[in-house]
Amino acid sequence: MCKYIIPLALMLITSSSAIAQKNYKSESDDLYAFNDTLKNKKGEILKEVIVTSNQQKTPVTIGKSGIKPMDLPQTASVISQATLQNQQVNSITDILKNTNGVYIMGNTGGYQEEIASRGYQLGSSNTFKNGVRYFNGMPIETSGLEKVEFLKGSAAILYGNVTAGGIVNFITKKPKLDYGADVSVGLGSFDSYKTTFDVYGAIGISKKVAFRMNGSNTQANSFRDGVSSETKYINPSLLINFTNKTSLLVEADYIKDRRTPDFGAGIINYQLVNLPRSRFVGVSWSYIKSEQASFTTTLKHQLSDNWDLSFVNSIRYYKTDLFANTRPNSPITSMQLNGDWTRGLQRSEAKDNYWYQEVNVRGKFKTWSLNHQLLLGIDTDDYKTVTLASTYKNPDKSYRNEYDVINIFTTDLSTARQDIPNMDKVSLTTAPIKRVGAFVQDLISINKYFKALAGIRYSYQDTENNVLTYAVVNPTPKPETNVNTHQYDDAFTPRLGLVFQPNENHTVFASYATSFVPNSGLDYYTREALKPSIIRQYEIGIKNQLFQERLFANLTLYQIENNNLAQTSLIDPTYKELAGGTKSKGVEIDLVANPVKGLSVLAGYSFNEIKYTASNIYIVGSQILYMPKNTANLNFNYIFSEGKLKGLNLGLINNYIGVRYAGRSTNLTTPTDPRKPVRLPEYFQTDATASYKFHQLTFRGKISNIFDVLSYNVHDDNSVNPIAPTNYSLTVNYSF
Repeated sequence: MCKYIIPLALMLITSSSAIAQKNYKSESDDLYAFNDTLKNKKGEILKEVIVTSNQQKTPVTIGKSGIKPMDLPQTASVISQATLQNQQVNSITDILKNTNGVYIMGNTGGYQEEIASRGYQLGSSNTFKNGVRYFNGMPIETSGLEKVEFLKGSAAILYGNVTAGGIVNFITKKPKLDYGADVSVGLGSFDSYKTTFDVYGAIGISKKVAFRMNGSNTQANSFRDGVSSETKYINPSLLINFTNKTSLLVEADYIKDRRTPDFGAGIINYQLVNLPRSRFVGVSWSYIKSEQASFTTTLKHQLSDNWDLSFVNSIRYYKTDLFANTRPNSPITSMQLNGDWTRGLQRSEAKDNYWYQEVNVRGKFKTWSLNHQLLLGIDTDDYKTVTLASTYKNPDKSYRNEYDVINIFTTDLSTARQDIPNMDKVSLTTAPIKRVGAFVQDLISINKYFKALAGIRYSYQDTENNVLTYAVVNPTPKPETNVNTHQYDDAFTPRLGLVFQPNENHTVFASYATSFVPNSGLDYYTREALKPSIIRQYEIGIKNQLFQERLFANLTLYQIENNNLAQTSLIDPTYKELAGGTKSKGVEIDLVANPVKGLSVLAGYSFNEIKYTASNIYIVGSQILYMPKNTANLNFNYIFSEGKLKGLNLGLINNYIGVRYAGRSTNLTTPTDPRKPVRLPEYFQTDATASYKFHQLTFRGKISNIFDVLSYNVHDDNSVNPIAPTNYSLTVNYSF
């Protein structure tokens, strides 16, 4: 294994052997407990709520069922608000430094942090905000987050068409019945400036209505010359407690972002380009503008002591406008060995309307000697996405997409072409998707030692795709075409789990679940729409809470199989067939401890290997790209709660990402195919944080990437982005 794992393992052993302090409990997720959970009164220091992993007292809300973590035959973790605040997170990358096995697999154009887990990408279908799907093709604002939840492995029974690796749920700050407010001003490296505000309290003397409003504004340049960004965010919410049994939560969320897209310098002959980390080679006037707004209502009603009902209704809208150079290594604009690069142009404008509804009924009851914890649910999704793609046709270059030619090593970009030409429409794609699902799940307590979780979901999906291709005048005239496809998919996704608990502090579990992936195109053999790929997951694990909850130690092993992966037919490339297969297997270790008073330690290690087990295109046994085999984290946080240093908080964040391979897998159907994987170096990154609270003022500082390590995030072989060098941030916060 790599040189970093041995010292990391020693630190894990050291940290887990000095347990002496009881872990703090996290606040309840119940809407009815919003009233005063944290008691965040003027001048008080909140008790720390450390990162928890499989051991938090309250269930993850993304699990819907309310099952206690020790009873759940699945791996889950929660990053608390205190941890987000202590670590001064500003991105998903920062958040994932607390979750081994969940990592960034790419960073397309510098504006999309692509999340992956257990060898599978977690796209927008697997990304949620307050339990509703969230478009993750743009940056997310972290200042409005209350906590972040991860549910690893299959979640298809609860959410239908989701990737097998897991799901992530960003939970925003909720209303409080205590009055309070705070404002902060921050600055940092690369001319970054950020202001935030947060105000909350009760409305009226009855204290049945509470509100909250938080927002931020961020402006920054970058360690990349000529790259900048600006983000505006606001998150209002309102809670109405009609009675002790009925509440309504109304939440809105709006973010607007504009930044310079940066696809990096690309790859030459499938080798990373040795350029200064600061060098930007895109067109100077390029931009990507993103905007996303959502409005969600959650109605909860307690039917009785053992039964409750919830109804969620949400609408979401986003639009993006990308106008930039094409990515390096596209078919026409590949880089030459000497660094010459023909820059093309691209423009893509997308709009999406999304509507989501969900009804869940939860209940506890008993049949004979068996105790049941039942969950019934129905949900529906309705998307409509419209995308307009445009390109540049240079009349001086036979109407090819050639804007100019630069040399990435020598050209002074201030002398390069600067005008913004007109673009020609290429295609208009309209892609409505309708989904509906119904599920039932029951946790059965057989006796005090054994529990069984069983459930099944039926999902139906209607996918339509209409592509209008505009007429081409030059160089070869082509008429306008309109192609419409319609596909119907359905699938049953069962789930079965067994739990053995010798006592309340130990759990041994095993589970089996399936998920499905819809496929486009026609089956070569049946000439009908290709059936969905069914993915099977097997998971076993041990959960432990030791030394009166002073140490939490968990071990999970899993295997995920896709034995009918869709691939292009070798007989007729216009068709596809379910001829491929993949297998992902791994192990995850999580440790959380309080060795001494005020000190919290979080550590974890993950090993994952995902390979092709069958393929008519790629080498069987070859590693699937972008997925590191090894990831690990070791984080410390210490709060001085007494003495002259009372109010001082110190943190150290250590994160390891192992060797990954980007580029392209070798294509066996093309004997002369030059494509091959590109090795990305492993790296161990260390960040340090410090804060000091004095009465109502809090001063925070952070140094990221202390040792200035260098590695890259790569999307395919055409968006190569180096990680940020050593940088700092300083923030002053005032609480009212």
